[in-house]
Amino acid sequence: MSSVAFEAQRAALADVVAIPVTPFAEDGAVDRDAHRALVRRLIDGGITTLTPNGNTGEFYALTPEERRLVTELTVDEAGDRAVILVGVGHDVPTAVASARHARELGAQMVMVHQPVHPYVSQRGWVDYHRAIAESVPELGVVPYIRNAQLHGERLAELADDCPNVIGVKYAVPDASRFAAFARDAGLERFVWVAGLAEPYAPSYFSAGATGFTSGLVNVAPAVSLNMIEALRSGDYPAAMKVWEQIRRFEELRAANGSADNVTVVKEALASLGLCRREVRPPSRPLPEDERAEVAAIAAGWSI
Repeated sequence: MSSVAFEAQRAALADVVAIPVTPFAEDGAVDRDAHRALVRRLIDGGITTLTPNGNTGEFYALTPEERRLVTELTVDEAGDRAVILVGVGHDVPTAVASARHARELGAQMVMVHQPVHPYVSQRGWVDYHRAIAESVPELGVVPYIRNAQLHGERLAELADDCPNVIGVKYAVPDASRFAAFARDAGLERFVWVAGLAEPYAPSYFSAGATGFTSGLVNVAPAVSLNMIEALRSGDYPAAMKVWEQIRRFEELRAANGSADNVTVVKEALASLGLCRREVRPPSRPLPEDERAEVAAIAAGWSI
């Protein structure tokens, strides 16, 4: 498939890439109705790129059956109103099976979570992603990079073998390293998605990103859209106004090594009556004394 065939996918990455939460019912199972309602709310709010089974969706706390269910619910609810970028990962056979499942359902892309292994070599990183990308040549493939040691040349090498590797979710918290990595890999060759969401989006856009991921978007789609509109027009003062608006919410998510990253989002949604607050271990529910602050922030966005 030629690169031209991936133009729609590339355009979808140069946007707010929403990472939906996975709501749980009282019995602890995935709440199907709430999940559909949250996906619908995102799309109705103007969001057109969704990543089921991302980290805000508690990917690593879901069973294989639940991950398939989340993909199915998202694709079915979105229909043709959004582009779906399905998170896949774990061992290679599991990731390949997930990618093929996504393809069967009609998803357009997969995001490959960083290899979960204590020993990741540069060449092994290429081999891991190549095995997944080659299994679904019709789908756009987006590596999720959190490894500060990885060299941009390795990504270029991967894409030489796999032309369906079209974008990158870059999530190393270092704008200078991102700028260098993107240029070593090929700035124009890939769509660069700021993988650390709104707090890093202005600095990463200044270095070449054209999209950003978001968990906050679950709560307030309009806020995330305001930021990308400002960034697209090069209006950094306006983007930083949004940055100031979301700063405390994102600081709460990032505290203690992002211990409450998902918890804060679900707490905000719970305060709005949109889903239950429960998260799965190793995350934890927000302590009672911190809930009011999150609710106040969510209410202040007046959505």
